[in-house]
Amino acid sequence: MPQKEAFPTNISSRFAVAIHILSLLEMNKGGTNTSDFLASSVNTNPVVVRRIVSMLSRAGLVQVKSGVAGARLAKEASAITLLDIYRAVQVVEENGLFAVHECPNPECPVGRSIQSAILPVFVSAQRAMESELDRIRLTDILHSIPV
Repeated sequence: MPQKEAFPTNISSRFAVAIHILSLLEMNKGGTNTSDFLASSVNTNPVVVRRIVSMLSRAGLVQVKSGVAGARLAKEASAITLLDIYRAVQVVEENGLFAVHECPNPECPVGRSIQSAILPVFVSAQRAMESELDRIRLTDILHSIPV
């Protein structure tokens, strides 16, 4: 029987949900944006939405008012990059996107050196991804959503 892979296979869905929430806040800026309303669009529990909105609020991307008013963007959609959102929802730590296995065999020539060989590549790849996310604005996503 094959072993189940022990490593994560994707970035947390919080990032995609956060983009969804911010896009909806912008598209419904004249409406009421309660956690129930946002959760119905995301198709998740309002508690999940409140947790993510709280992260976005701490990062200065969302303003939240108790009661009927709900949430709204704290700045223009054109001023919000995907990197801002990515960092706001704490997807991964700095230089932590790719993990290296912790206990390679030090008696093996590959095991002894593999971490120092691949870690710079992993750091470079994460920086490239973050650079691309910094180039894309929330408005770019909004322009891709047909209304």
